[in-house]
Amino acid sequence: MRRDGTSWLWSQARALAGLALICPIALGGCGEEADPRVTIDFWAMGREGEVVRELAEAFERANPDIVVRVQQIPWSAAHEKLLTAYAGDAMPDVFQLGTTWVPEFVALDAIAPLDERLAAAPEVARENFFAGIIQTNEIDGRLYGVPWYVDTRLLFYRKDILARAGHPEPPRSWQDWQDAMAAVKQVVGADADAIILPANEWAPIVILALQQGAELLQGDAECGNFSGPGFRTALAFYLAMFEKGFASPTASAQIANLYQEFASGRFSMYISGPWNLGEFARRLPAALQDAWATAPMPSPDGRYPGISLAGGASLAIHRGSEHQEAAWRLVEFLSGTPQQIRFYDLSGNLPARTAAWQDPALAGDSRAQAFFTQLQRVRPTPKIPEWEQIATAITRRVDQVVRGATTAEAALAALDAEVDGMLEKRRWLLERAQPGGAVAADQSCRPAPASS
Repeated sequence: MRRDGTSWLWSQARALAGLALICPIALGGCGEEADPRVTIDFWAMGREGEVVRELAEAFERANPDIVVRVQQIPWSAAHEKLLTAYAGDAMPDVFQLGTTWVPEFVALDAIAPLDERLAAAPEVARENFFAGIIQTNEIDGRLYGVPWYVDTRLLFYRKDILARAGHPEPPRSWQDWQDAMAAVKQVVGADADAIILPANEWAPIVILALQQGAELLQGDAECGNFSGPGFRTALAFYLAMFEKGFASPTASAQIANLYQEFASGRFSMYISGPWNLGEFARRLPAALQDAWATAPMPSPDGRYPGISLAGGASLAIHRGSEHQEAAWRLVEFLSGTPQQIRFYDLSGNLPARTAAWQDPALAGDSRAQAFFTQLQRVRPTPKIPEWEQIATAITRRVDQVVRGATTAEAALAALDAEVDGMLEKRRWLLERAQPGGAVAADQSCRPAPASS
């Protein structure tokens, strides 16, 4: 009897399991109507992932056939999580990418090209965005992302201190800049700096190099080019700020509180990005809210403003997504002018769409408008997956010179050699891509020294 009872229970369990598999297909969910809507996964980073939920809800109201599942990813974990998702074939349909990450994910073949979609969508035409920012999403002539928000670097400065030093207007040329820093030092004295140049920030020296027309890498981004005249001239100007006492060797971690130090006059100028618009407004005392301003970067060649970095974040679609049409509708929606303005209101991130800058909140803000001016002259960093490694090497080598641990000449040679090593695999792949797949016997970047 027990054996029969067990056998009966087992047969019933198998029957129920089979019914469970059949129900969703044959019986429409056994009495529950299946959701006909398409669900797309959207990964957004940091604060953006929190505030975009409101826009996702607005999208769903306008597109009742689509459900957007937003996942907020901390910036500190975002890169690794995206790579892990790629390796595990679990990429989201739509995801946010920092502009310097685009080349890496294109190299992985993880992003769908968007040229045809843009061509069929006048509202998302290239000319609706800052040209320099669009370029960050173009790899080998194809577009892989739509700019979501933008950033660049420019001068934050104490206009009251510069005015006391006889410079009521921000500097427009390198010579004006040096003159202003020298005058500020006369006002603030030996215990304060005219400018802060943190040793762990690579952006300032790269900006100066781009202003000199430096091509940071040679050929098809195959080898380092830091010993070239453009980067060499930029480094000389950068080092002069320390040699003349305008700046002190320091790292951000050594500054107790950046905003308190700026408020106290410990430094009067700082090269930074749009995230500090809100931070300075919140953290500086009320008495100093009219004492600081922003200005585009000075220029070495008389053309103002000087070039700065093209940055920000873009929206990309996974090449393997089964819901690319729905994913594109979300990208198109988030790129619209009303959504760009609302996203700025929610997050403080500057709109990538130029029409959104006509909104009174931005048009009437002189500090934000300095960014609008600067965004007319921006350049992307080299569009290769190895760039972030290279940027770290630049930071380290330049800091060694600033601290007197090596000479500029030795640091540039060492930087070139280090970057050449990072790009060895790239050179190998480029050689194999040549007709016939031939690989050069000598893939080195530097000519061998002549034998004696």
